[in-house]
Amino acid sequence: MEILQVKNLSKSYPVADGSQQVLENLDLRLNAGQVMMLLGPSGSGKSSLLSLLAGLEPPDRGAISIQGTEITALNEAERTAFRRRNIGVVYQFFNLIPTLTVMENVLLPLSLNGRLAEQEEAERQLARMGLSDKLDRFPEQLSGGEQQRVAICRALVHKPALLLADEPTGSLDNDTAEIVLEMLLEQVREHNLTLVMVTHSEALTTHADRVLRLHRGVLEQVGGC
Repeated sequence: MEILQVKNLSKSYPVADGSQQVLENLDLRLNAGQVMMLLGPSGSGKSSLLSLLAGLEPPDRGAISIQGTEITALNEAERTAFRRRNIGVVYQFFNLIPTLTVMENVLLPLSLNGRLAEQEEAERQLARMGLSDKLDRFPEQLSGGEQQRVAICRALVHKPALLLADEPTGSLDNDTAEIVLEMLLEQVREHNLTLVMVTHSEALTTHADRVLRLHRGVLEQVGGC
């Protein structure tokens, strides 16, 4: 089953002397359960692509469809509602709300979707991540690895069709990064989620079903993936 379809996607940003083309006529298709890793140097447009896939901003032209819904045809309010129901996002720097406890941060997607009755799922996610004893703590009371595990739980708790991860281990030391990535991929495989993950690390691509590189606004296949 095809989860993600991208057609002729282009995006540019204004600069002092005109505009800078970041993505150009980009095409992409992903099936349910596929793990895709996206390589490319800083400034190549990887984070811009994830932002477009999340519906956080519109492209200059082209179409993005997720589970058959063309999100590029939706207005901003409709894209926000769709994202809350169908997309999970994990950021490099956690993006937890500092005034909310661990449990409250993870419950946020369920609350926004009117699904607080599913609180047990949040408890299960946190237990799988080894955080059952941290439910009432605030983000500043956690290590970086613990904060990222909370962020992963928050992204997964509503069972999104598409999970987007932007350098999810980039701010962690190597040992912690390996543990966090293993936990993330275990959840992705268990729930048959579709994952698009941006990384600078070639070593991490061994975990992927597909590896693509973003170069001069165009996606290129890497190896035989």
